[in-house]
Amino acid sequence: MIDKGIERVWFEHYDEEVSPHLEYEIIPLYEILERAAANFPNRTAILFHNWKVTYRKLKRLVDLAAANLKKTGVKAGDRVAIMLPNCPQAVISYWACLKIGAVVVMTNPLYMEKELLHHFNDSGTQTLITLNLLWKRIDSLRPRLNLKRIFITSIADCLSFPLNILYTLKSRREFKLESIAYDGSTVLRWKSLLKLTLLDAPHPIDPHQDLAALQYTGGTTGISKGVMLTHANLGYNAQQARAVLHSIQETGEVILGLLPFFHIYGLTVCVNLGALIGATLIPVAKFVPLDVLKTIDKGRPTIFPCAPSIFVALLQQKNLDKYDLSSVRYCVSGSAPMPASVMEKFNSLTNGADIIEGFGLTEASPITHLNPLRGKSKNGSIGLPFPDTDAAIVDMEVGAVPLPMGKIGELIVRGPQVMRGYWNRPDETASVLRNGWLYTGDIAYMDEEGYFFIVDRKKDIIISGGYNVYPREIDEVLHEHPAVKEAVSVGINHQTRGEIIKAYIVLKENHTVTKAEILAFCRDKLANYKVPKQVEFREDLPKSIVGKVLRRVIREEEDRRIHDPDTEQDNGDDLGEE
Repeated sequence: MIDKGIERVWFEHYDEEVSPHLEYEIIPLYEILERAAANFPNRTAILFHNWKVTYRKLKRLVDLAAANLKKTGVKAGDRVAIMLPNCPQAVISYWACLKIGAVVVMTNPLYMEKELLHHFNDSGTQTLITLNLLWKRIDSLRPRLNLKRIFITSIADCLSFPLNILYTLKSRREFKLESIAYDGSTVLRWKSLLKLTLLDAPHPIDPHQDLAALQYTGGTTGISKGVMLTHANLGYNAQQARAVLHSIQETGEVILGLLPFFHIYGLTVCVNLGALIGATLIPVAKFVPLDVLKTIDKGRPTIFPCAPSIFVALLQQKNLDKYDLSSVRYCVSGSAPMPASVMEKFNSLTNGADIIEGFGLTEASPITHLNPLRGKSKNGSIGLPFPDTDAAIVDMEVGAVPLPMGKIGELIVRGPQVMRGYWNRPDETASVLRNGWLYTGDIAYMDEEGYFFIVDRKKDIIISGGYNVYPREIDEVLHEHPAVKEAVSVGINHQTRGEIIKAYIVLKENHTVTKAEILAFCRDKLANYKVPKQVEFREDLPKSIVGKVLRRVIREEEDRRIHDPDTEQDNGDDLGEE
């Protein structure tokens, strides 16, 4: 029934260089790197501060890491967590795991105890690759984890002299690192993966069946779930992106790797697509706006995948005109709408870079929509479906009736990049994968030219600073505080962040607590970007007749406050950065 209601009018608005249907190479994902090394052996693959490596050398490092991982007992199908910031070690470890048939579990290094326990135990992770700065956090959890081997690296491991020495001295002074008891069997140095050893042939892969990654995401319940992405899923999406971004060259593009590689957006657009076109990748381990401007000025990237909040932060820097951003030719933006004023200003600073907005979700590897590179780009639109990707708007009650153009409903998609399902969650898989369609939970409409627009979210997800935050997780932490009777968190509009998180709290009788104490409590249990920025104490919270807190009502109250400045209000202290 849905199929009969699809009108693929978007085909008419593709750039003439883009075909609605592509000829794909169905290959193991690691073959992308193998081909880059064969086709561009002397091209710089990674440039990280004063350290760089060619594609030929990168392949050699990956081959050694793969062989040594295998020697330590990592087998095909094993889940290997990579808990690193953007650095060469993350890229090398990623390709090495894929080469031996392991399943990569990309892990946010900002995660705290509760998040890590769920992430690793749910996935069945037995091997972890992480950073020495994170060792204290991991070591305290080891009795509750089933980790058989932990490889530990330092940022200095991929720096050349003298930066490697200077960084080591600085980190010891600033972070007061505890000594790590390397035992050669369960706690090992990451550099041991690069020792000379007999190389093995790559593990044979069935791209459509074998998993490349378990990419964790939140869901409608707020419980983080492992999205099963195959080698084919990720390979298809990289090839789709290359086709739609048809002007990118295989003659030396440079990608600014600011998007986190532990996020599927950064992994696909920076790492996978980067290797597919033989680009030089400049990993940025930490977002410091001034440092990013310096990196663009010096590194001369041509492709800058990013999120609107990042652009806003860069444009607010003093002496912006001192930095040459003219090398940037393409900006691929996602996670939230790009304000027109921001787009215009950044465009002028880059001498007319193409800023292409799109849409995706982890369950689709992630990209499903993108505005045309050369054709019409509509402000506020997520663009057109990718080649070989169908999209439709259906009713929000049953999800089976296709709606006509202009009508608002739930966005559903299908295509070769859509996941196999959720790890060990057949019921939740069945609820979002129906008859070949992925139900996104996003409310949208399609116009008469096939451009799609997101207007709201069926789920209560908050997008703050480019990160997806699931309020139920915050609510659960707030309820753990002994003084809290009831609590609910909501995303409220913010000029630069898109949304910020605000917590509404009802205290138990005869209990007192300050806003600062609530935030400190949250910081101990949540990654920093999930910690509320504002707190408001209330006498009660709006509820339904069955006692469910109505998050929607609170959000509507905040919207009225924004539009009516005379409304009496307690906006809460903005203490989230303290």
